[in-house]
Amino acid sequence: MKKVLMTNMSSKGQVVIPNEFRKSLGLTAGSPLAVFTDGSNLMLKPVQLPKVEDFESLLRESRKAARAAGLKRSDIRKIIKKVRSER
Repeated sequence: MKKVLMTNMSSKGQVVIPNEFRKSLGLTAGSPLAVFTDGSNLMLKPVQLPKVEDFESLLRESRKAARAAGLKRSDIRKIIKKVRSER
């Protein structure tokens, strides 16, 4: 269900997100938000930061895949250096 509530922007560009929305989205002080615009609309989207455990699991899987492909650490360093230099 879509719901519309009104808010105002302060002289410093600050916007208060209505309490009802903060509660329903689980937002607290310091919650990261991505800000998007298409030129006429503005959207705030909560950003879910990955859990450390998820990152560690991804890292383990990446290491397994690299070993299975026969890659060494020196190979990966070279690949990273090459990709960074192409930017």
